[in-house]
Amino acid sequence: MLKVGLTGNIGCGKSTISSLLEMRDYHIIDADLVTRDIYEYEDMIERIKIYFPAAVKNETVDRKTLGDIVFSDKDKLLTLNRIVHDKILSIIEMRIALYSRIHGDGGVVIIDGALLYETDFNKNLDKMIVVYCREDEQLNRILDRDKLTVPQALSRINSQQDQAEKVKSADYVVDNSGSIEDLYPKIDALEEKLLEWIEEKKSS
Repeated sequence: MLKVGLTGNIGCGKSTISSLLEMRDYHIIDADLVTRDIYEYEDMIERIKIYFPAAVKNETVDRKTLGDIVFSDKDKLLTLNRIVHDKILSIIEMRIALYSRIHGDGGVVIIDGALLYETDFNKNLDKMIVVYCREDEQLNRILDRDKLTVPQALSRINSQQDQAEKVKSADYVVDNSGSIEDLYPKIDALEEKLLEWIEEKKSS
């Protein structure tokens, strides 16, 4: 089973590429969806309530409030990461193993996650795809999509590892600075690379 990481910093369009690959029948494990799921676990709500009481309202984790808290304070972000990341990564590992048991060793599973490098989860994967875009485009997308102030958007950008470092470590890079129309031929090229990697994995 070929395990491929798909990552990119906030606003770079990683999720768009993930969706386009899913439309082509690639199996995607979305780390953000896993995170949303675990925020509904009773034990996780209780732990978050201990460290970030303002982020729990009516026994529910308010993700926007939690984000506002942790992205303005690196120590608080580290605390949140310690609380949730081991659980997130263990669930992803279980889902990879389940998919492998069902589909055998000849396929590919793509793990869509913003923090694959930051959590060292990339070391568990065969290949890494990094999506990046121009910094001005990144900021504009975040402002338009998330309705944040410029300082809020910049705090989220600065909480992640530098784009250039991820690009250097990547096995394949997608420049998503343009329009969705510009992206389609790049998805074609990415799919060719995925098929090449699958064949390499089979013959190894």
